[in-house]
Amino acid sequence: MGRWLIGACVVVLVQLTVSASVADEFSTEWAASAKSQARLVAADKGLAGFEIRLAPGAITYWRDPGDAGVPPAFDFSGSENIVKVEPVFPSPERIAEADGSEAFGYEHDVVLPLRIKRADPDKPATLDLRASYAVCERICLPARAHLKLSLPDAASHYAGVVEAALAASPRPVAPKDFGDLSQDGADAWRLCAPREGVNARDLFVESPEGWRIAATPAANNSGRDCFKLTLLEKPKGAEFPVALRLTMTGQQPVETTMEAGKPE
Repeated sequence: MGRWLIGACVVVLVQLTVSASVADEFSTEWAASAKSQARLVAADKGLAGFEIRLAPGAITYWRDPGDAGVPPAFDFSGSENIVKVEPVFPSPERIAEADGSEAFGYEHDVVLPLRIKRADPDKPATLDLRASYAVCERICLPARAHLKLSLPDAASHYAGVVEAALAASPRPVAPKDFGDLSQDGADAWRLCAPREGVNARDLFVESPEGWRIAATPAANNSGRDCFKLTLLEKPKGAEFPVALRLTMTGQQPVETTMEAGKPE
């Protein structure tokens, strides 16, 4: 599908493991692949970032890749004195593919913030990441990186970069603060939210496995941003309501989870 042509093309996989060698005390060396490079940067004792630099014309994917591609995967099991790492994804873009499909991801360099919880906040901690992600241009190439980084006890000079990426990421809100979801005829719902400035916002819908629900802008005269959510596919025998993870872009992107009842 789309750029994901691995099944029909020769796959080039470049893996570089980085351990002790670091660019400075707050970052790893870059792990290079055919169309990208990646590294870890430390912001402070509880925040780091996974930074991906893309070659011109290349893209990489959001946690929901859309019609094509695969999302990034992270393994932090080798970390020391760390009990939890939460990857945070900045708002994605819709990326049109040559075959008419649509991907969700990034057409530019991106930093994915990593929220970190130490087992003992007073002891040193090492972040050990084995990451895999896809980078696509005319074809898609999987990339892998093994990165290790000791976390600082105070803010580093990368703090501003990671905090800016965090600010560009959707903020969790309660459903009532996100918008109003209602039925809109057969196999569809309508979601409306207060308008933010003059630029139109976008809506991304993540549904359970086996469900496919598309979001498209909907006309309105209420001074709000409205979208039509259309049910394209659901698992046989699956029942409503269905829990939808919703992400809305904008100057202050937000996300929430809502339950959608059976469309009439």
